Amino acid sequence: MCTLLTWHDACMETGFPWGSTPTADLRLWRADAIVLFNWLMSTDLNAVPITHPAQKQALADLLARLEEVDVAESTEEEIAAAQERVAKGMGW
Repeated sequence: MCTLLTWHDACMETGFPWGSTPTADLRLWRADAIVLFNWLMSTDLNAVPITHPAQKQALADLLARLEEVDVAESTEEEIAAAQERVAKGMGW
């Protein structure tokens, strides 16, 4: 099952920092969204290697969007299961 993250409504409505900035719709497997949210919540973005400040901001923006979908309420068991699904068959 995929989780649809649509920035269109948030970006085009008042109150979003960029107003009418062009947006992109992003579909993720729910497991990927859970893993990313969990990682972003537990990561010090100041410690993430970046080559441009916009990269850190983009990660913060992604976290903000993930907080708006149901993955933010994932239990420890759901996080562990999502990590298993995402890592399955990676080979690294």
